[in-house]
Amino acid sequence: MIVRKFKPKDLKRVYEIENMSFDQSYGINMFQQLYEMGIGFLVAEEDDYVIGYVMFWIKYENQGHIISIAVDKNYRRLKAGTQLLVKAISILSLLNLKTIYLEVNENNTGAVEFYKTFNFKIDRVVPGYYENGDGAIVMYLHLNAGNVSRK
Repeated sequence: MIVRKFKPKDLKRVYEIENMSFDQSYGINMFQQLYEMGIGFLVAEEDDYVIGYVMFWIKYENQGHIISIAVDKNYRRLKAGTQLLVKAISILSLLNLKTIYLEVNENNTGAVEFYKTFNFKIDRVVPGYYENGDGAIVMYLHLNAGNVSRK
């Protein structure tokens, strides 16, 4: 498995992964716009087939933000999500940011536990964050030299 920069030819496949992973997904045009804005956009590839992605950016002067991360359901438990998140954290760490934030659906306990293994902490819950009325758990990671590995 390799993690590499997103290429425009990956757009359709990334959108498929997004749709299979989330009840409410970003539209394909949103992915295109984010890519054109120059955000961090990586894909995980197994045998030349995209199996996952992560999007991230600098939200404020000293804060990174994980916009979205997902792995094809048929390729989960192969550490693609781990490799994608490690690479995103590593890149953001090089930018001298203090904190990385992300939001996760309050009902997605598996994702919350996954992020906790990277030392993300729960900051707060934002009620009604998602279109379907679900709340979002806002999690953060303070960056320092020891953050790139899991617990």
